[in-house]
Amino acid sequence: MKALIYDAPETLGFRDASKPIPETGDLLVRIEAVGICGSDMHAYLGHDDRRPAPLILGHEGAGVIEGGPRDGERVTINPLVTCGTCPVCRAGRENLCARRQIISMPPREGAFAQYVAMPERNLVPVPDTISTKAALAEPLAVSWHGVRLGLAALPSDITPRALVIGGGAIGLAAALALKAMGVEDITLSEPQPARRAMLRDGCAVNAVAAPDGLFDLVIDAVGFAATRATASDLARPGGVITHIGLGEDTGGLDIRRVTLQEITFIGTYTYTAQDFRDTAQAIYDGRLGPLDWTEERPLSAGADAFADLRAGRVASPKIILRPWD
Repeated sequence: MKALIYDAPETLGFRDASKPIPETGDLLVRIEAVGICGSDMHAYLGHDDRRPAPLILGHEGAGVIEGGPRDGERVTINPLVTCGTCPVCRAGRENLCARRQIISMPPREGAFAQYVAMPERNLVPVPDTISTKAALAEPLAVSWHGVRLGLAALPSDITPRALVIGGGAIGLAAALALKAMGVEDITLSEPQPARRAMLRDGCAVNAVAAPDGLFDLVIDAVGFAATRATASDLARPGGVITHIGLGEDTGGLDIRRVTLQEITFIGTYTYTAQDFRDTAQAIYDGRLGPLDWTEERPLSAGADAFADLRAGRVASPKIILRPWD
């Protein structure tokens, strides 16, 4: 099979790789669409020791099962593989499993390839009408999970004013999830003018360069020191900060203000299996909008896509790669 392989910082090669052989309980998926995630970019830049070269990256995949009783079934892939038996798994918090694995991180190769093998329980059926949009289930689920936890931490009797920091796929997905969960007052902060215009004109999102006022819920979809500082400044006393982005490890959070103003800070990681299924269903039901804000390119041109993202030449929040184009 062909695959896009991370060989060294800012170096990707498109070449032949071994086709995966499904183990017991796994199924083979012919990948039709796979998104580029911020964590893929983090690895591409050499900033993620958990993803050493050479490695097939990519975990936002969707495709068609090949072989077995589910042959030909279209699915989206929950890339988080967990044990299913530990206390947190049994409690429905699989994302906290101590034995969790995720494709695109050893020992599991990723989905920037024509095929990937996955446990059958990780394959969520999708309608044939969804096509490449099914690859958005993973990043949308990340935001769905963070939004759900943030709203649950707020008093039930308030009408929240929400701020999302960052207009990439995770930030946009957070704004869409907030809307789907009934929040009406939503502001998205995005510094890049072209992307801000696309979010306003193409996604009907209130995207601004500099947000004004204080917010009950602040979602940091970037995770840099500067964005944590903004979140610290703009969270209302008694409000909630939900931290999703992993752009930078330290700095920015104003612990004194968070403490003195009783601001709740929630770190969030991926999603539960139920969050993933709920997100997929929201896509099918149209509750997250038309999802027409992606840009599609062939996997063979994946190295150029990463270079364009690195240089800030991409206005779209998400690039989808197609392995068979």
